[in-house]
Amino acid sequence: PGFPRTLGQAKALDGICELDLVISLNIPFETLKDRLSARWVHPASGRVYNMDFNPPHTQGVDDLTGEPLVQREDDKPEAVAARLRKYKDAAKPVIELYKSRGILYSFSGTETNKIWPYVYTLLSSRIPPILSDEEH
Repeated sequence: PGFPRTLGQAKALDGICELDLVISLNIPFETLKDRLSARWVHPASGRVYNMDFNPPHTQGVDDLTGEPLVQREDDKPEAVAARLRKYKDAAKPVIELYKSRGILYSFSGTETNKIWPYVYTLLSSRIPPILSDEEH
């Protein structure tokens, strides 16, 4: 989840700057739950592994020490599901606020490489390119 996550944060942000574009990424609940639940850590070093994208060489053990990996309590599937429900409830009024202002752009999908081209196209159409000194 990004920022702002709550209506209070959105209102505080209004006091700092005026947003003209807000991006919402709609990713299915199960996809988020699976990704977050795939995270395991080596407690002594803080090294983080993701069983889908960055797995250890040997399942369940740290690559460098061979010590067991653990799953944080808040990364266990039940805890992740509760965190996602709480986030969705808090974020709904934020989404509605930006939608009512006409500045919300939503993108749906499950894979970054499939969503990113659409986000990039939107941003490219709204932000002028930065020219190098030679191009001026």
